[in-house]
Amino acid sequence: MPKAIWNGAILAESDHCEVVENNQYFPADSINPDYFEPSNTHTGCPWKGTASYYNVVVDGQTNKDAAWYYPEPKDAAKNIKGYIAFWKGVKVEV
Repeated sequence: MPKAIWNGAILAESDHCEVVENNQYFPADSINPDYFEPSNTHTGCPWKGTASYYNVVVDGQTNKDAAWYYPEPKDAAKNIKGYIAFWKGVKVEV
C-alpha cells in the first residue's frame, strides 16, 4: 500500500492512489489532517490547472509547500480532483 512519510510520520496511506507524471496522488480521506496546514502558494500547470499547497508540520518542523493538490483541475486531470501529492523530501513508498 503506498504511503507518504516525512520526519518519521505517516502523512498518507492508501490503496486507491492515482499516478500522474510519476507522482502518487493520495485521496484526501487518506491523509492525516493533523500534519497539514494550508499554504498561500499557488502554481499553474498548462494541462492540470492551478495547484494549491499545504505545509507539512511534524514535531514542530515545517516542510513548506510539501504537498499539493488541484482543487478544480482541468478536464484532462479530473481524475486527481480531491487527491494530494508530495515532494520536498517526503518519501513515498509504493
